[in-house]
Amino acid sequence: MKQGFPIAMPGQKIGLLGGSFDPAHQGHALITREALRRFALDRVWWMVSPGNPLKAHGPAPLAQRVEYARKILHGDPRVVVSDIEARLGTRFTADTLSQLRGLYPGVRFVWLMGADNLVQFDRWDHWHDIIETVPIGVLARPGWRMKGRHARAARIYAQAELPPSQSFRLADGPAPRWCFINIPMSGQSSTEIRKRGDWRVG
Repeated sequence: MKQGFPIAMPGQKIGLLGGSFDPAHQGHALITREALRRFALDRVWWMVSPGNPLKAHGPAPLAQRVEYARKILHGDPRVVVSDIEARLGTRFTADTLSQLRGLYPGVRFVWLMGADNLVQFDRWDHWHDIIETVPIGVLARPGWRMKGRHARAARIYAQAELPPSQSFRLADGPAPRWCFINIPMSGQSSTEIRKRGDWRVG
């Protein structure tokens, strides 16, 4: 494996949580713990993005966001904070997944997202390719549960949804395959943290 890239072995189930993490907070840690447990994952990679194409303003410097995210996790060995998208030179999730599957043959990736992202998922670049490529685990977010359940992508791929009782099997079958789970809620938001001035931007 290339230097600086996370390590994963064939057969492992790896959850991918992408985002700007501007900044990371305990809400991210909460959904990660729940994803590890409910989807029976071996690891979760936090993929700290160079920038979000759907956001108008750029985030704090990448190295700063990566360092802060690692502090939030307090050394949890099940979670890897990575700047892998910057290393790959990808900006869009579909491109990242394509390269990861080539670099990690036999690894069973699961894309993780909050219900708020499911609502806008049909705006993502090549979103059909994403859901047809890897299973997707959707985690409830405060104020987004019902909107997520009725999202356009959820309606289009209704037949591919696993019931929450089968969430532990999400990574065990081919895409399209997704599961929506309810979890303990955290009201923390990166946007609100920045508004309060609790996060230095550069």
